[in-house]
Amino acid sequence: MTNLKFGGPDVTGAQVGMVLGTQDVTPVSFWFAVLPGASVQLDDLVAVQTRKPDGSFVNFYGIVDHVRTRHEGVTFDSDVQDVAAGLLPASVSYAARVLVTRVNPENFIPPQPGDGVRHARGDDLRMALSADKMGEKAFPGGLLADGQVLPINYRFVNGENGGHINISGISGVATKTSYALFLLHSIFRSGVMGTGASAGRALIFNVKGEDLLFLDKRNREVESREAQAQAQKGLPDHRYALMGLPVEAFRDVQFLAPPRPGSAGAAIVPHVEQRAEGVTPFLYSLREFCARRMLPYVFVDRDASVNLGFVIGSIEERLYRMAQGAETPYLTVDDWQPDTEQVLDEDVRFDEMGSVRIGTFAQLVAYLEYKLLDANDGEGDRKWVGKQSPATLQAFIRRLRGVQKHLTPLVRGDVSADQAARFRPDPLKPGVQTTVVDIHTLSATAQMFIVGVLLRDLFEHKERVGRQDTVFVVLDELNKYAPRDGDSPIKDVLLDIAERGRSLGIILIGAQQTASEVERRIVSNAAIRVVGRLDLAEAERPEYRFLPQSFRARAGILQPGTMLVSQPDVPNPVLVNYPFPAWATRLDEVDDLQGRKVEEIGEDWLH
Repeated sequence: MTNLKFGGPDVTGAQVGMVLGTQDVTPVSFWFAVLPGASVQLDDLVAVQTRKPDGSFVNFYGIVDHVRTRHEGVTFDSDVQDVAAGLLPASVSYAARVLVTRVNPENFIPPQPGDGVRHARGDDLRMALSADKMGEKAFPGGLLADGQVLPINYRFVNGENGGHINISGISGVATKTSYALFLLHSIFRSGVMGTGASAGRALIFNVKGEDLLFLDKRNREVESREAQAQAQKGLPDHRYALMGLPVEAFRDVQFLAPPRPGSAGAAIVPHVEQRAEGVTPFLYSLREFCARRMLPYVFVDRDASVNLGFVIGSIEERLYRMAQGAETPYLTVDDWQPDTEQVLDEDVRFDEMGSVRIGTFAQLVAYLEYKLLDANDGEGDRKWVGKQSPATLQAFIRRLRGVQKHLTPLVRGDVSADQAARFRPDPLKPGVQTTVVDIHTLSATAQMFIVGVLLRDLFEHKERVGRQDTVFVVLDELNKYAPRDGDSPIKDVLLDIAERGRSLGIILIGAQQTASEVERRIVSNAAIRVVGRLDLAEAERPEYRFLPQSFRARAGILQPGTMLVSQPDVPNPVLVNYPFPAWATRLDEVDDLQGRKVEEIGEDWLH
């Protein structure tokens, strides 16, 4: 962000009213009468100065949360007809209520009736939104109703004073992912990260359609949409310019997608439909699955049976030991002699030494079934079985069989060592700032497996290296990955990120339709809370108590592109709108000319 001064020019806003004396005036809220000819709307920021008995001044800054007009001098509701006809004398009372966001100095006396109320401009606006406290750590969070920029304190995002962002709203209407991407764009391109901007990274999980597979392509509609918004809102410039942000797509992006089912050998291709180039398939080798202890993330409902947890832990340790001592993507075992029927079903191969080669996830499941249930004439291998009951072991195998078809394309040993290294997902790959992991084609079980393993690996990496850079994790549908009730390995990882991640430089930008269904500690650890369109019943849940009642009522009518933003520096939420995405969100939005005119491209081609 280049020389953007939050609050605009150093001007004093025009007086728009006077503090009422017919309503209670307190240090935290008051009413004021709007002067004739003035206009006040919801979300306007205002300032009031009052004089103390010793002659010193106290300044109040606040946000308008209620506006009303009514007739004065009449008694009955039906009198409005006579007033309109000129038969009864009456005047119109136009008044607004203010929720105070800041008192400076902090002398909590009430303003006096008759004190002038003015629109917050310049220094007043900076004080109202605490931009003076943020200094160089402020970045644009959108535009206020009057076209001024909302500053967000980066110290409450990057983990210095607080961390994490949580966004709630109805799917498809609240535009949660769009706002999360705008915040990322603002952080990366505003300059708030300073010299560390190149060190900032983002890991984005694409859970719906292929909308996020074009983040590196310019949106062909951005100029027309922003020009339309500029005209409708009466802005002096388009919204990106007002916020000092470039109109450009994301840079240095890698796109990862699961392999297309059935693809094997040299023909492993990503499972995407709309984008033909620039997408890399991702997978894990069978040896990695065992050596890196991924088995628990297969069982997303670990708490379904207490005993099953002991089995998972025991088998996890056995697989870890089995994976040691070699580097091949597949596994080899000497203690399994499958019969002919199993060989045909699982396509088991033998290596030069006569050992059985396990090259697919299905074969691994078959081997585990043999060790736990079939060996020793149906009693199982005692070293593997331990003291577990047959019913528990059968339940373990049944669950593995249930997820087998979903994980077979993702966990495999039928690839070369070079392919295993090339297709291993790495969100911290050098030269990459943003990684998009497309999981929308996967089943719910496979989605949770991939999200859990990637976040676990990221967290463990940051525990080893510390805050060398900041990684922003964008994850929608938190209510699925970290539900309020129950327990699972992925929920444990998300809790670790929410509670300890900010000290390691992992920032969760989480989103969900209903915060009431998400683990409370994950939501409460977010310093920045954002709300889009809400179901009105959901808005009354305790998780939204940070919204005053008037804002909770309005949350049910918010339009796409409009959000309520709450941050620690400003005690009341603020309504903002944000610009149309500069990056394409689907194939038909891709700007093949990258913002250039046809004539310019023609001249370049001729020369």
